[in-house]
Amino acid sequence: MKKNLFINISVYLVLILFTLIALYPILNVFTISIRPDDKLLSTDLSIIPDKATFRQYVELFTNRPFLLWTWNSLIVSATVTFTGVVLASTAGYALSRYKFVGKQASMLGLLTTQMFPATMLLLPMYIMLIKLELLNSYLGIIIIYSATALPFCVWQMKGYYDTIPHSLEESARIDGCTKWQSFYKIILPLASPALVITALFSFMTAWSEYIVAAQVLQDTSLYTLPLGLKSFESNMSTEWGLYAAASLIVSIPVVILFVILSKWLVSGLTLGSVKG
Repeated sequence: MKKNLFINISVYLVLILFTLIALYPILNVFTISIRPDDKLLSTDLSIIPDKATFRQYVELFTNRPFLLWTWNSLIVSATVTFTGVVLASTAGYALSRYKFVGKQASMLGLLTTQMFPATMLLLPMYIMLIKLELLNSYLGIIIIYSATALPFCVWQMKGYYDTIPHSLEESARIDGCTKWQSFYKIILPLASPALVITALFSFMTAWSEYIVAAQVLQDTSLYTLPLGLKSFESNMSTEWGLYAAASLIVSIPVVILFVILSKWLVSGLTLGSVKG
């Protein structure tokens, strides 16, 4: 009994320690955002500094185009998420259920593509956007983000479909369902954990990316949140208060998504990796 109690206390202490380690950077950023003198570093270790002010948050929404950057990011991220879910769910199903010429080559190509970061593909994609006259546009950045996210999403969906028995579709076909009906009435509901992973990964690809966006988007009215936050930094000075306040607000949608989708995350990541 004492041994079990000691183990439980040890586990909780370790969890509390790692929770504090994880929370410290967030609290530090919050402290910077409410400092009155726009300082990055201070000898005061208190979380709420003297003469704390929320002026940075007010200025962010009143004197800066933060809402415009948020709207731009939402448009791009939502479109990339929708594209990723639709294309990955259908492409993954085709790779899992059908045999066709070039299937192995396609799967090998998807696997190989995941080895290359988006920055390595930036030059050919940049040239492609110039020829298509899509540079400095929503559509151009959406194409790059979708192309970057899809290889992982398709492979994830294919692996999850492999865990769903074929007999379920065969039963639906016997009951009179077409191939399409058996797909969206039987298979898609069962694949909801993998769809959640696909949606979350696609959203994160577009929401927090900076390097590609900095090269493709030059018009300030098209800036996404990472580009907007970068504008708070200059050669001579950095508006640390605004930077910290905006960073906290930008992280809120991601945290909300993780909380809402958390019950699907574990099964989506584990079952989707069983077969490949």
